[in-house]
Amino acid sequence: MPEGDGHDKRKIIQEVNVLNLDKLTTESRNPETMNLDQMSSLEIVTEMNREDQKIPACIQPLLPKIAQVADWAIEAMQHGGRIIYIGAGTSGRLGVLDAAECPPTFGVSPEEVVGLIAGGNGAFISAKEGAEDDRQQGKQDMIDHELKKTDILIGLAASGRTPYVIGALEYADSIGCHTAAVSCNKDSAIGKVSDAAIDAVVGPEILTGSTRLKAGTAEKMILNMISTASMVGVGKAYMNLMVDVKQTNEKLRARAEKIVVEATGTDTATARKKIDEAGGSCKTAITMILADCDAEEAEARLQKANGHVRMAIKQGE
Repeated sequence: MPEGDGHDKRKIIQEVNVLNLDKLTTESRNPETMNLDQMSSLEIVTEMNREDQKIPACIQPLLPKIAQVADWAIEAMQHGGRIIYIGAGTSGRLGVLDAAECPPTFGVSPEEVVGLIAGGNGAFISAKEGAEDDRQQGKQDMIDHELKKTDILIGLAASGRTPYVIGALEYADSIGCHTAAVSCNKDSAIGKVSDAAIDAVVGPEILTGSTRLKAGTAEKMILNMISTASMVGVGKAYMNLMVDVKQTNEKLRARAEKIVVEATGTDTATARKKIDEAGGSCKTAITMILADCDAEEAEARLQKANGHVRMAIKQGE
């Protein structure tokens, strides 16, 4: 957590318990859309598109912090820890979504990347807005999910002041767990109780206070960066191919064959044969072909290389 004493932390909590919405950029009115209710559909979507173009520029100065969080996530996974997202409302749903997409894309288990939302899983479909105000529940959810020092906890709140998220981050800090906070307001409260504050200030929404718009897009972009960079860092990619993809349907079965073909230059029939010999693992099949070895040796090489295909291939050169 940033430098400061216990008194500073208590002050932060007192501040977030007061609804100072006028001070939040995410709650301010956009002067360009005061006549939103008089716009045509084309005018509305044109204005939205114009506003959305501001998002990457707001994120760009934050890239070093985002990369630091990705490095902590890599460290967590290398030591048996987890990446855990926690949030409420739209922010919570975005964390759950990113976590849910990691197993099929990168071959990790659902226990390795976890998304938690205030109000429980049911809040993903049906809004439970009051749940975000329960700071104690944030802490309790961390206890119930057995948060460890080796994990990394990433708190998500467009407003930057969600008590539920603050409670979780405070508990994580108390056990020495790396923490990060993603918000869309400057000097966010969640940032002040985390190791890395990623405050992407994208400005007022075209529909005042509707943070599922620019704020949500910014959060999704940041989560894409964190999860992708961290998964590449633990060996889930070879070149720019997702070599740990799981073949859970026909599309992914075909994608697996294409990945092996692209990585090795072999034909589709050979790719399928090697994938089958490798027990369905693209990573093992690629190593078999490029290192000219059988599945057993390929798996041994990959284990020694901590799952990095490029390093496994180079062994013995």
